Amino acid sequence: MRYAILADIHSNLTAFEAVLRDVDIRGGFDKIWCLGDVVGYGPDPHECIELLRQYEHVCVAGNHDWAAIGKMDTSDFNPVAAQACHWTSQQLTKEDMNYLENLPVSFCQDDFTLVHGSPREPIWEYLLSIEAAHVNFTCFQTAFCLVGHSHVPLIFEYIDHTTIYRAFPDGTNLVLGENRLIINPGGVGQPRDGDPRASYAVYDAEAQTVHHYRVEYDIGATQRKMEERGLPLPLILRLGEGW
Repeated sequence: MRYAILADIHSNLTAFEAVLRDVDIRGGFDKIWCLGDVVGYGPDPHECIELLRQYEHVCVAGNHDWAAIGKMDTSDFNPVAAQACHWTSQQLTKEDMNYLENLPVSFCQDDFTLVHGSPREPIWEYLLSIEAAHVNFTCFQTAFCLVGHSHVPLIFEYIDHTTIYRAFPDGTNLVLGENRLIINPGGVGQPRDGDPRASYAVYDAEAQTVHHYRVEYDIGATQRKMEERGLPLPLILRLGEGW
């Protein structure tokens, strides 16, 4: 089995389609593991949900998924994120809303736990520090945990009661072993590591590897659609900066 690991699509249909094409070129996949925030920020929330649902997949809930259906208050969002969230809510069909409403906050399969933020706080916690990751290793039972939310590709590894940070650059072929890992594949629709290319990973269950990939997409096409839909300028500009 091969799993396409996608996080933070964020209503960016152009980036999502580019990732799916790239996975096909690299050998395809049997199932998608989606780590939440299918919607929010971008111009095509309904279309992204519709495309995801065409594939066999598991998706966990993200904070923007909840906010778009009124399940989370946007008072903790920054103003432009809140504005985009309210716009997103108006674009969703009843079927879209039912789909987001029923997303689990976590999911376990084989050796993996899937969450959006962290195993300790699945919806909201950003895992960017060694200290936070160290505590979170006590919050899941499987060998490996997949997270999104920060839009930054990274790996935390638990070795001899110590947590270390490992970079997860484009092209990395991570061989899974005895050590426990927390893995973030980066963001599909709004990368935040200074690289504007869409970011994703593929888990090969037979080879026991997780490979990280980046793929270019037509950022200008997404930006033009965002402008046409009246989405906030800072959200439009950040796509070109990967931040």
